[in-house]
Amino acid sequence: MSLIKNIFRKSSLALVAGLLLLGAPAAKAQDAVAGKAIFEGNCAACHSMDADVVGPALKDAHKRRGDEWLVKFIKNSQEMVQAGDKDAVALYEKFNKVPMPAFASSLSDEDITNVIAYIKAESDKPVAAVAETPATPTADPGVAVAPHEVAFSDLPLAVHITIALSGIIILLIIAVLVMLFRLFVPMLGDSIYDEDFRSSFAGRVLFLMRGDTTLMTGKAKDEIHSHHDFDGIQEYDNDLPPWWKTMFYVSIVFAISYMLHYHVFNTGALQAEEYEMEMEQAAILAAMTPDDPNAVTNYEVLTDAVALEAGQAIYNANCAACHGQEGQGTVGPNLTDEYWLHGGDVNDIFKTVKYGVPSKGMVPWQGKLTKDQMLEVSSYILSLQGTNPANAKEPQGEKM
Repeated sequence: MSLIKNIFRKSSLALVAGLLLLGAPAAKAQDAVAGKAIFEGNCAACHSMDADVVGPALKDAHKRRGDEWLVKFIKNSQEMVQAGDKDAVALYEKFNKVPMPAFASSLSDEDITNVIAYIKAESDKPVAAVAETPATPTADPGVAVAPHEVAFSDLPLAVHITIALSGIIILLIIAVLVMLFRLFVPMLGDSIYDEDFRSSFAGRVLFLMRGDTTLMTGKAKDEIHSHHDFDGIQEYDNDLPPWWKTMFYVSIVFAISYMLHYHVFNTGALQAEEYEMEMEQAAILAAMTPDDPNAVTNYEVLTDAVALEAGQAIYNANCAACHGQEGQGTVGPNLTDEYWLHGGDVNDIFKTVKYGVPSKGMVPWQGKLTKDQMLEVSSYILSLQGTNPANAKEPQGEKM
């Protein structure tokens, strides 16, 4: 009889242990499901699993820091920064000193544990392998193909020979000119010093090569102008430098050509016309790029109760983590006063929501929210004006 009891007792223990083991994964999965809902409501605005957003990527965060550290950091990150925790300080410095909201008062220990369980579950998911098939380029006669750069060594042999022959011909021409110069100059003898030859262009070139800069600077005649004596200051009739006179004549020709081109024949566009053409081109480009942040919008504030309720739901799900449930401002600025960092008109707020301000930690919401949703949340934000919530953040920006 005792033998039967022992067998029964051992079997019961084994059964209980098996049920516990089977139930553990289910419990963990349930924790991860609850953690996902908490994550999406409080963390998704600033964090992603695989990429840095406002805060760091969270994949394998539990392996890098440990569960205990994560719990403390989620509860109050700034407390850890002020205490000098090196990992907390490093994250704070890396992400532009944007403080993470403290969740100690809004999330329980169980909620935080569930969020960590969700992070673990997402981190353990296998990465889906994507088979990359090389694209086969097809020639399109209507599309211009970018030129392919070819190294000099890869050019055909005929091109190399042509370049080499061209260099040899240029060197031979220079050598012949030098030989002719050395041959004929001695034959001229002292005649090269005659004033007629020396004042000629050929003579000036010859003496320039021998160090005389008269061709470039002009001749110093040292002849005093008659009746040009003022208080002992005398004016000499020296030549202007030929390069200066050449540029002066060229500028006269250019001025006449400019006047004829722009003001007589009207074949050139003046500044006003160029401005209009550039504005037309900019308008065409803006039409081709619907996500141009400089595009003009003319949205009107939504005031009906249904739109504002929808905007409030979107705000609570996506914006309250950084701006507070009542818009009082936490990480982000206070949205209930008259001061704005990026404009307080509904179109300005819409653009801020859509494109974000990544340098200050504001993430862009285009692609995550539709145009109607962004307009609803922008209108709801404007409805918070003057509500004066408790613990409101100090004003930032300019008064509107």
